[in-house]
Amino acid sequence: MPVISTERDTDALTLTLVAEFDAPAARVWQVWEDPRQLERWWGPPSWPATFRRHDFVAGGESHYVMTGPDGTEAGGWWRAIDVSPTERFEWEDGFADAEGRPDPSMPVTHAVATLEEKDGTTTMTVVSTFASLEQLEQLLAMGMDEGMREAMGQIDALLRE
Repeated sequence: MPVISTERDTDALTLTLVAEFDAPAARVWQVWEDPRQLERWWGPPSWPATFRRHDFVAGGESHYVMTGPDGTEAGGWWRAIDVSPTERFEWEDGFADAEGRPDPSMPVTHAVATLEEKDGTTTMTVVSTFASLEQLEQLLAMGMDEGMREAMGQIDALLRE
């Protein structure tokens, strides 16, 4: 399991996940950049994602649908803020309807993923920031922490291909 730690900070309204991969940062970056690789790990194994759009540039938008074991679909969207290849990805992350339209009744999370390579190993840190404690607790109750751990756990196999 590549996940080293997760930390909930209710004062800072953040959830931080740190994972380590036995691969250079350029290779780890590809699992974010390439939508076909991204959909093989974004979401827990029982809820695979299908990216219908992935404009991985600053200002770009991504839309995806995660499909549960019973066929239930849950949509999501990203709005890229900063895309600095092999180093940093910053985005807004929210829920969407089946057509990819943002769901205003659900929280929007601000997230930053950073990659740091040392001796051929890459540490990826993802910090999700919430607008309120209620939003943090709502998404944790929905399984965000466990879902992110399970999702990150799929990256090692992808990197070995």
